[in-house]
Amino acid sequence: MSRMQLPMTTMAIVLGGHVRVGLEDNLYLKKGVLARNEELVARARHLAEDLQREVASPDEARGMMGLGPQR
Repeated sequence: MSRMQLPMTTMAIVLGGHVRVGLEDNLYLKKGVLARNEELVARARHLAEDLQREVASPDEARGMMGLGPQR
């Protein structure tokens, strides 16, 4: 998804959907700047908060995906 990740993440949040982010989808934070996973997560979290959307906790997210508690 790379260069389209930020616009698609924004659109999903605006439309009430769930998002996931990570280096498997995008290696760059912005053009020419390699990302760290936590930077991509922080950007998505800030975007959701700016758009007044609640952000799931790690345990809530695991439950939504049908995963057990983290060990």
